[in-house]
Amino acid sequence: MITLHHCVSARSFRVLWALEEIGLPYRLEMLAFPPRVRARTYLDINPLGTVPAFFDDALAMTESSAICQYLAARYSPGALDVAPHEADFGRYVNFLHFGEATLTFPQTLVLRYTHLEPPERRQPQVAEDYAKWFHARLRTLAPLLEREDFLCAGRFTAADISVGYALMLAEHLGLAARIPEPIARYWMQLGKRDGFLRALRAQDDAARAQGVSPVPAPDLR
Repeated sequence: MITLHHCVSARSFRVLWALEEIGLPYRLEMLAFPPRVRARTYLDINPLGTVPAFFDDALAMTESSAICQYLAARYSPGALDVAPHEADFGRYVNFLHFGEATLTFPQTLVLRYTHLEPPERRQPQVAEDYAKWFHARLRTLAPLLEREDFLCAGRFTAADISVGYALMLAEHLGLAARIPEPIARYWMQLGKRDGFLRALRAQDDAARAQGVSPVPAPDLR
């Protein structure tokens, strides 16, 4: 049985989106953001205090892009996955981790220094610097997305989920207005996918049923 511990629209949304794209059954456990502060008992489940916490029977994982890679390889070969024998395998692995390490990382610092820190510790200049970092690295995708619908292998893969979530986070943080047009168009198409829309409904339904606000925390807007 797969269990996913998730906060509304947090990094764990990557995993929820992958589960819905594949069509796997799962149990969704909702938490208020940030869980290490608002649900202290969660530290017994994941000592990092972060989401996702993902369990597939005895297997436990906490890195969102790695979980997407695992799900794609184990449960969606030839679809969300790109196999080592395929020409675009290297590009696939690169973009899968580019979405987290290069695009999401700077946004977490924007989030921290505009919302999470107490007012006296907020750093507008640091936030602006990392917003510029995000946009500078994001622009590297524009030439590719001017000519391709997806990042690799001519199809939607887990790499698109990884990068797509970074674009979703940019919307929450107010960074979307400066996204180049080819990338904005790509994100608009990802947001129309049935799997993405099912994931949105799943988190909304589970949040309401479990007494968690279905609206992204102010810290994620």
